Amino acid sequence: MLPNRISATVAFMLSALLISASAQPQRTHDIQPDDYFSLAHIRDVAVSPDGEFVAYTEVRWDSLLDRTTSDLWVVATTDKSRRRLTYDPANDTAAQWSQDSRHLYFLSKRSVAQPESGVEIAPKQVWRISREGIGLQQITRAREGVSQVELAKDGSRLLFTTSEPEYAGEWPALHKQYSHLEYGRGKVNFSQLHMLDLSSWRSRKLVAARQVIVDFAVAPDGNRIAMITRPDNTLLKNEGWSRVEVYDVASEATSVLTEQGWRDSHPSPFGWLAGLCWSEDSQALAFTIGFDGYPAEIYVGEWAGGSISLRALQGPEDITLQSGSLQWGAGRELCFLGQKQARRRAYSLSQVRDGRHTSLRELTPGDVVVSGFSLAGNKLVASKSTVATAADLFLVNKRGEYQRLTEINPQVASWKLPRISIVKWAGANSDTVAGILELPAGHKSGEPLPTIVQIHGGPTSASLHRFELSTGGRGLLPGQGYALFSPNYRGSTGYGDRFMTELMGRENDIEVDDILTGVDALVARGIADPERLGVMGWSNGGFLTNCLIARTTRFKAASSGAGVIDQLMQWGLEDTPGHVINFMQGQPWSKANAYRAASPLYSLGKTTTPTLIHVGGADERVPAAHARTLYRALNHYLRVDTELVVYPGEPHGLSKYRNRKAKMAWDLAWFDKYLLRPEAEMSMGQAW
Repeated sequence: MLPNRISATVAFMLSALLISASAQPQRTHDIQPDDYFSLAHIRDVAVSPDGEFVAYTEVRWDSLLDRTTSDLWVVATTDKSRRRLTYDPANDTAAQWSQDSRHLYFLSKRSVAQPESGVEIAPKQVWRISREGIGLQQITRAREGVSQVELAKDGSRLLFTTSEPEYAGEWPALHKQYSHLEYGRGKVNFSQLHMLDLSSWRSRKLVAARQVIVDFAVAPDGNRIAMITRPDNTLLKNEGWSRVEVYDVASEATSVLTEQGWRDSHPSPFGWLAGLCWSEDSQALAFTIGFDGYPAEIYVGEWAGGSISLRALQGPEDITLQSGSLQWGAGRELCFLGQKQARRRAYSLSQVRDGRHTSLRELTPGDVVVSGFSLAGNKLVASKSTVATAADLFLVNKRGEYQRLTEINPQVASWKLPRISIVKWAGANSDTVAGILELPAGHKSGEPLPTIVQIHGGPTSASLHRFELSTGGRGLLPGQGYALFSPNYRGSTGYGDRFMTELMGRENDIEVDDILTGVDALVARGIADPERLGVMGWSNGGFLTNCLIARTTRFKAASSGAGVIDQLMQWGLEDTPGHVINFMQGQPWSKANAYRAASPLYSLGKTTTPTLIHVGGADERVPAAHARTLYRALNHYLRVDTELVVYPGEPHGLSKYRNRKAKMAWDLAWFDKYLLRPEAEMSMGQAW
């Protein structure tokens, strides 16, 4: 059965590719930085209850607003007709269908006319619109705005959370009196859960405990509401302090599902909870717990005979669960996104009961990367991309055959795409390591290329086998004549639990060996020019860039983005210190040598690599102190050619159009100077 199914799927995909190829224009366009901002992205996929329509948000860049905007669209699963529902630059998100499949409820920061003051931008509220794009109506008017929303399955009630600032602790009067100052604690935005009756338009407050509601989910029968809560609104309190609570609508009582001590058996106490979802019969609640450095886990709570059981659900060791991606299918089929060998697919576990399941099924087969999916009845819709296509929506039947529903980036058909392949080599300890290699379109083997090592963040993440145009260099740098090598080093997802956890306690060690042996392999195979090697990365990729330039002088240029330079500094400053504690396997006072060994700062003395340093001025994940320290060491004391670029007000990921454009321009100019034409005079002020 399985070989026949695979051949049928392959035949279908090949025929689709041939048909598509015959209609495609010639690939004549060389990818440029501005092409990055022409790409649209799909978010919030939702199949209507009747299976006839798919709602989604389409995210695009707006240069005038200096940011992205997102609008609601609907596509029919029968004739593939599309309709845009919203046009206001208000960032419409979290679309949910009404029971009759005729209306959509969503969150939006939308312009509202105020009789006394004209037009103003309101806080985020719940809105409703018909699938024809008419009858736009504001549903909530919460003073501080709405955080999350969910429509009850029967469509009669809308549940949503709000938050109110409150001064807590021992010194509330002083905190409030001098509120213009910054404090380590004191002001907390505590949450309230509300229920709005859509017939009477009366609302009542269900939960108003002194805590923060991170997420919630309503059981299909409406009798229970699950919540992920934590004691305050600092992100740190999500690591080990969050818990799952269940509110009983009839009794108005709240019980804790993840009682004290529940985390004791976990690989780390610093995990975060996500992905609450109820089974169709309302008797099972699933959620995930994710970790830095360890595989995410699925837990299922089940109600039977007046008692509740909570059990871990064992999944396959070679597929890495994407935290928060759970959805229940028909019956007790639990679906999720999982990574395997640089692919991401949707999978399902059948007959989930009592902590067990009967079988694993691959819902989206093939050489694909699925970024999101939605189920309704017998309809499965997935947003997928490949090495030759950007992400689009596809209807997927039970045989794993794809039927395209959208084509939101037709311009890509004329682009000269890089040749993307998976390469493998013997890494640290002679273990097999893999990565993604991108070569310029039309490149002929035999002549080594200037090569840039592009390192993914995380490290609990991976570079995926797909076409990707990113500010980190993928898709863009091959168009400028470089080979781009993205190694999935030790600690990456999708290569088995052991491969991931071997990095624990060995940062700035085993994964650096994995990367350097990968570079050696590309040089030996005649792909990489050993005299023209560069390295770049953001977040953990920036950290590993710092490690590499401290370890070796073979790289002729580097771009380090938001990278750690000192693990002790990172423990003391970042918003998720559990990350550092996990990888160092203890606190600084008990693992001082480990913190030092994993910090590239103490090995910088022989660094000669010209280094471009990027960081967001308001980055809480890897604070700018790391970038400034690296710049001081290289520029002032080691006299290495160095530039520091600080993006004012930006968080860990650059959010503004002009800043992402600047980042790409600086990277291209930097690598052009040192790798493409190192002997030439070049103005760093050149516009790209």
